[in-house]
Amino acid sequence: MSPLPQILVIALVTAALRLLPVLLLGGRDRVLPATLLRLSQSLPGAIIGFLVVYSLKDLAFTALSGWLPALLGVLVAGLLQYYRKNTLLSVFSATAAYMALLQVLA
Repeated sequence: MSPLPQILVIALVTAALRLLPVLLLGGRDRVLPATLLRLSQSLPGAIIGFLVVYSLKDLAFTALSGWLPALLGVLVAGLLQYYRKNTLLSVFSATAAYMALLQVLA
């Protein structure tokens, strides 16, 4: 059986899920509900918090290479999020710092 029908269904469902909020909430002229505004303000910090917990959950404190990259990555993410308020910049910069430190300390 060809995978093309499955790929088309997945593409249509993905497009529909991304288009649904735009259709429900309208265009640029419409004011967002208070709940969505509150979520848009609190969600980036919550995402960073989950990433911090996830990155620190399996730390090995027996060697410097076990905990230093994760700690510095978390600090980079936290400081960038605090000062710049840009979640993508925080996540990508922290990931780059973490990966670079893993390569240097390994």
